[in-house]
Amino acid sequence: MDSTNKLIRSSINKIPQLTLLFWIMKIAATTLGETGSDLFTVPGSEDNYLIPFLFFIGIFIVFLGIQLFVKTYIPPVYWVVITSTSLAGTAFSDYMDRSLGLGYMKGSALLVGLLIVIFLFWYFTEPTLNVKHIETKRVEVLYWIAILVSNTLGTAAGDFLSHKEEGVGKLAGGGSFLEQGLGLTIAQGAMLTGGLIVLVLLAYWFTAINRVVLFWVAFVLTRPFGATFGDYLIKPQDKGGLGLENGTQIASGVLLAVLVICIIIQYAAPKRSIPSAEVAS
Repeated sequence: MDSTNKLIRSSINKIPQLTLLFWIMKIAATTLGETGSDLFTVPGSEDNYLIPFLFFIGIFIVFLGIQLFVKTYIPPVYWVVITSTSLAGTAFSDYMDRSLGLGYMKGSALLVGLLIVIFLFWYFTEPTLNVKHIETKRVEVLYWIAILVSNTLGTAAGDFLSHKEEGVGKLAGGGSFLEQGLGLTIAQGAMLTGGLIVLVLLAYWFTAINRVVLFWVAFVLTRPFGATFGDYLIKPQDKGGLGLENGTQIASGVLLAVLVICIIIQYAAPKRSIPSAEVAS
């Protein structure tokens, strides 16, 4: 019993509390995934999205190995892994939707199916889907795979809402709005995803909907919300953005600084964090 409790306590410490600071850092990390991925993507080649994906997935694998090896929650390691899932997810989503020609809707549907398979495997091989208590290495690996897929799904969903591009979805003919995207403005996409996040919060406060379900819905939604915010920072004014010179570099630097500051806050005042919301199985 003592050894089991020790294992549980050690595993719990590897996952940050689900506080307001966590969600601020999540949005910053996912937005950095949008702007940072653009730094490594050169438009004009059908293979331009594959190379960044391979680069970022390599970073993810390296730091995931470190995360699995350490015995406690180390903020820089954890958030590098989170950011790398966002970077890799952005590049892979673009590769599926554009280079492979699946289109935004089919790419999103494929990722939803994959995420369901992951959760089903998780559910039938472990006693709980609880994301607050990660008790085994297998669950920890499933946790990170689910995060990688959910961030990729969030990218695809965000692109579907805010992009409309000719030629996207070549495998399906490239003519339907389901392949090319809805074409909402950046502001409209941000308001829509932000509104959905508010609905999740209301569901958390006023309903008995499973907390694990709400966590993953919120986790996915913060990705397109971060993506639209990232687009607002780096896109030209005629596309609804700020049109800043060197906007991608500036935005990436600012977002990285926000993450670093938040990590410093976690180190400086770990006991002053907002109490963790219960995420029941």
